[in-house]
Amino acid sequence: MEKMFHYASASIAIEELKKKGFDIDYNIEEDLIIQNPDNFQIVHLYRYEGFSNPDDESTVYGIQTKDNTKKGIFVAGQLGNDEDNAAKVLLDLSIRDNQAANQNRREGFEKQ
Repeated sequence: MEKMFHYASASIAIEELKKKGFDIDYNIEEDLIIQNPDNFQIVHLYRYEGFSNPDDESTVYGIQTKDNTKKGIFVAGQLGNDEDNAAKVLLDLSIRDNQAANQNRREGFEKQ
């Protein structure tokens, strides 16, 4: 599934994801992400930065298991300063996903 990027406030992002069936709070269940990062994929990514202060940045992840049986939400504060292990795992997962997508695009161009 292609990851979708959105830009909204954290509260709007959470509301939209809940409407889409993302019902697990991975901020509470973060050990599931930390212990099994390869079982998850990020399908929605919302980024928000406050108008007056860049430190008001937040990222809301819409996450699902690769077997599509569980969907949930994880909210991270300013990622550069976030000490939370699950936030770091998700950031790494997002970077890895982007690198794989870029590699697939390069391979597609080379075949043309």
